[in-house]
Amino acid sequence: MPFIPHTEPDVAAMLASIGAPDIDALFDEIPAALRAGKLTQVPAGMNEMQVTRLMSERASLDTPLLNFIGAGAYEHHIPAAVWQIATRGEFYSAYTPYQAEASQGTLQVLYEYQTMMASLTGMDVSNASLYDGASGLAEAILMAVRTHKTSRRVLLPATVSPIYRSVVQSVVKLQDIELIDVPFDAATGTIALDALQRHAGSDIAALVIPQPNFFGALENVDALTDWAHAQNALAIALVNPLTLALLKAPGNWGGKGADIAVGDGQPLGAPLSSGGPYFGFMCCKQALVRQMPGRIIGRTVDLEGKVGFTLTLQAREQHIRRAKATSNICSNQGLVVTAATIHMALLGVDGLRRVAAASHANTQALSALASGVHGVKRLFNAPHFHEVVLQLAKPVHEVLKKMQGQGVLGGYDLSAHYPQLGNALLVCATETKTAEDLQRYVDALRHALS
Repeated sequence: MPFIPHTEPDVAAMLASIGAPDIDALFDEIPAALRAGKLTQVPAGMNEMQVTRLMSERASLDTPLLNFIGAGAYEHHIPAAVWQIATRGEFYSAYTPYQAEASQGTLQVLYEYQTMMASLTGMDVSNASLYDGASGLAEAILMAVRTHKTSRRVLLPATVSPIYRSVVQSVVKLQDIELIDVPFDAATGTIALDALQRHAGSDIAALVIPQPNFFGALENVDALTDWAHAQNALAIALVNPLTLALLKAPGNWGGKGADIAVGDGQPLGAPLSSGGPYFGFMCCKQALVRQMPGRIIGRTVDLEGKVGFTLTLQAREQHIRRAKATSNICSNQGLVVTAATIHMALLGVDGLRRVAAASHANTQALSALASGVHGVKRLFNAPHFHEVVLQLAKPVHEVLKKMQGQGVLGGYDLSAHYPQLGNALLVCATETKTAEDLQRYVDALRHALS
């Protein structure tokens, strides 16, 4: 999008119009102690030619490698039609639909997205997206605490992504919310049910249940959901949406179903793109809808009986008093949500199932092949989806460096986050991998360990 900066005379004229002596006067309510001062580490500005050259050099660093990294961002095939449609002008440049009469197309896409996500998760309601899965989990925890009213304690298992846990901690640490770690079972890599029992009978607002968890292992979601409800706590499902094409929907977990379902929508049509943009999703039961952040699009009819779409619920401070708002989430990742809607519509139920099944099959095949390499063993014995943890006989960072030299991104090093696992490597295979790709991975791993 073109950017034309204001000239000095422009700035002076605007300041004079509002009676401000300088730009700093516009921010005089910020205490001096909180101001950053001069940004001495920011380099001088570049001209257009210099910027173009710099970005071309950066882009050239993104050399295509055979990728077996997952850990929350997954390499899936995206039909060419998805982004051809999403980048059409009416989608690509459309902003948040404040004026329903002028935004029927955008509203309809968001309504259809909500319908698809509610169906996929088995929940009653979906909002019109969040920033990403990690901040979405933080929003779900805030939502659970608001709903519970008496407790500000939340059980956050170690099988939740350490990146997500870090983001959640950053968001809630100043809101008097206590995050309680729940360890995992060393044999299965899933939440240790006996560790949960230590919290039985205590005042807990919610239990976060990842499915699959960060290790790719499948949790006992029925037992965990029922346990949370027995403690008068909410069950927050943290799910990979693609897996829901095969696995039980959160709305059907246990006797009553999960209360809130969140996750990252990246597997639904968003390319890796060196880290984003992605989008987060949130669905919940009807009883909790007033505590849901963001907005909800509704379908109605006008006075002439014609179908129309409108903003039904907008729980943000732009529309209501700040103290009553649940979040600042609004437009956020609308374009990526549009792509996800197109992606799900193109693949359909059967297509999503085939992608999920192929990803699972490839990971099982990779796990079996890699486990046959001397110095490699699979670490956990629980059923898994498209990720698995391997334990190596050498430091993981050394092995990964050697594999990268052979054109293979070998996985995610768990050593820093889970030192108790030793030389542990998280490996992912999706439907994009062929039998030749799997063999190339094994050959590179064997060479790196030799």
